[in-house]
Amino acid sequence: MERAELSVRFASELWIFLPPRRRHDELRIPYDGTSSLGHVIESAGVPLTEVGALLVGGRLVAPSYRPRPRDLVEVPGVSRPQPIPAARFVLDVHLGTLARWLRLVGVDVAYRNDLDDDALIAQAGAERRVLLTQDRGILRRRALWLGAHVRGTRPREQFLDVLDRFRPQLAPWTRCTTCNGPLSPVGKGEVEAELLPGTRRAYDTFARCLACGRVYWRGAHGGRLAEIVEIASRALSTG
Repeated sequence: MERAELSVRFASELWIFLPPRRRHDELRIPYDGTSSLGHVIESAGVPLTEVGALLVGGRLVAPSYRPRPRDLVEVPGVSRPQPIPAARFVLDVHLGTLARWLRLVGVDVAYRNDLDDDALIAQAGAERRVLLTQDRGILRRRALWLGAHVRGTRPREQFLDVLDRFRPQLAPWTRCTTCNGPLSPVGKGEVEAELLPGTRRAYDTFARCLACGRVYWRGAHGGRLAEIVEIASRALSTG
């Protein structure tokens, strides 16, 4: 009996999820005749969170569609910017620097370095946050409300990828980079007792986190932080 196959064309931006030997324009994928198209795509290594509107023979189909042998399937990448209910995110334990950078520019980011996959999925669903991760396995979990694969190995690459994909509204210097709480301006006299002598002499403008109480000022690292804010502003002012 001839083995059933599907012809699947993955968009080139999805090739990063495929083994190198399968990164070409059209794949012939064995098909059991009963699995959904979504299952076929994820079995090839591509999380459905990264996929746009599926086409079979030029017509739109849902991931639940059960293809016929010899169907020609087109799998585009997710649209950018991707519409989401709100720009609220939770990041996995490996993306701590990205969490701080996003908070710096005012994006609502939940992050802890001690949560396992189940806890992250539960938090994403309960708080209606998009789970950002580089773990393909967690993105394939059926319990996940909404997730996205973060591209890039360096913080700047990851930062630009998230900004490009979701284009969140920026509000720099309004969130605590440690706990995500809101910052509020505070008079120098109210925090003076908490400052080192050098800080008291050199700076006059301060803010306090209303959640954890941490005090902020534009210190020695202010230039580097301002550069990150500028990177975000430039990224979202184009396109």
